[in-house]
Amino acid sequence: MALPKKLKAMNLFNDGESYIGQVTEVTLPKLTRKTESYRGAGMNGPIEIDHGQEGMKLEWTCGGLMKSVLTQYGITKHDGVQVRFTGAYQAEDGERPDFVEVVIRGRHTEIDFGNQKPGEDTSFKVTSAVSYYKLSINGTTLIEIDLLNMIENINGTDLLADLRSAIGI
Repeated sequence: MALPKKLKAMNLFNDGESYIGQVTEVTLPKLTRKTESYRGAGMNGPIEIDHGQEGMKLEWTCGGLMKSVLTQYGITKHDGVQVRFTGAYQAEDGERPDFVEVVIRGRHTEIDFGNQKPGEDTSFKVTSAVSYYKLSINGTTLIEIDLLNMIENINGTDLLADLRSAIGI
């Protein structure tokens, strides 16, 4: 019997600055395909036509006031901020954890300070729009999505190489 690997430790880096002990929660980008139902003549039912990657966002919670995050709000470049999540996932029937790394480039689109009350938690939430995403496990890149450069590498295969070639890029 195998047991699932669970997150045992994590860290978040913002433009290289470690936020150990300061970030309490991270919601990694959801990977979603943009599809359209299509049923043509002679088909017994619809199929989903793939139109590429939906937009991605990273959400994370800061444990308290963090000036370095706030100064990045309003960055005009689509990839003006780099955030790197690292996590150690380990099963209860194993010894060595798997090292998971997610690197995103994008910009902060929302900062939610929530309720502020003396003597209470003063965490705030950050939402970052993602234009570049890379997921690696134990140093091996499994998924790399670069929206602007039309790159989509999945397990070592660039799924968009032929499309880029067809349009001359």
